[in-house]
Amino acid sequence: MRAGIIGMGRYLPEKIVTNHDLEKVMDTSDEWIRTRTGIEERRIAADDVNTSDMAFAAAQEAIQAAGITAEEIDLILVATVTPDSPFPSVACRIQERLGAKKAAAMDVSAACAGFMYGIITAKQFIESEAYKYVLVVGVEKLSKITDWNDRNTAVLFGDGAGAAIIGQVSDNRGILSFELGADGTGAKHLYQDEYIIMNGREVFKFAVRQMGESCVHVLEKAGLTKEDVDFLIPHQANIRIMEASRQRLELPEVKMSKTVNKYGNTSSASIPISIVEELEAGKIKDDDLIVMVGFGGGLTWGAIAIRWGK
Repeated sequence: MRAGIIGMGRYLPEKIVTNHDLEKVMDTSDEWIRTRTGIEERRIAADDVNTSDMAFAAAQEAIQAAGITAEEIDLILVATVTPDSPFPSVACRIQERLGAKKAAAMDVSAACAGFMYGIITAKQFIESEAYKYVLVVGVEKLSKITDWNDRNTAVLFGDGAGAAIIGQVSDNRGILSFELGADGTGAKHLYQDEYIIMNGREVFKFAVRQMGESCVHVLEKAGLTKEDVDFLIPHQANIRIMEASRQRLELPEVKMSKTVNKYGNTSSASIPISIVEELEAGKIKDDDLIVMVGFGGGLTWGAIAIRWGK
């Protein structure tokens, strides 16, 4: 038996903040942001919209797409570094709102790699037959921990949520291999004080190296090659980092998801948001081999090779 994704959902705030909007309030330019990051605009949640509100909306969509009910969910995992409050967890908050009465619930803190950590944690419960359905949500309201006076970080981040239902899939589909990792010696390069603090140069060097290596590692673990990959979904942090991963796999541009231009870096939400986008665009089809890869504060990283479909 193999675990896989059987339903997806997402939530994006209505408010769009463009690079031109940021030009008016800080010393930056549309050209500077686009050429260095690939970002053109990002979504910012309203003051009265909490992380749990976005998680709830994305979770509802995923549950509906999976064709199950909230009462059937056994476990809720929410990957976030921006919970409504230190406790209760976002997972507990949405458990109540969804009516998932029998579900255990906890948050996962692995920053931008959080969704990958959540998916692989869910995999263990499904394949051990302890649980039948696990809800995994990646959600961030990064706008509330962004220093809007720091032009180096303020231009990067956006808000949003993506959710997946993990369950049993047919033998030839599902999660084929994975890699999770962490390097605590790099914690000083990306962390939250009052706001997000980042050493962009060091994080860039780490991400370019690690994302490419992790992509290759999961293919090797699955007994596959670069030629087998149908689509790459990298964490949407920076177009130059994403391009390095694509080139490492020797994929054409059309085989890599690119949503960073529209949504910026939404941390743990970026990969699930991108999956939904590409599914709606018809770029991901049943039996496609998908590689997902992300990195985040910690420093953490994760990659998954998955054969798409139920």
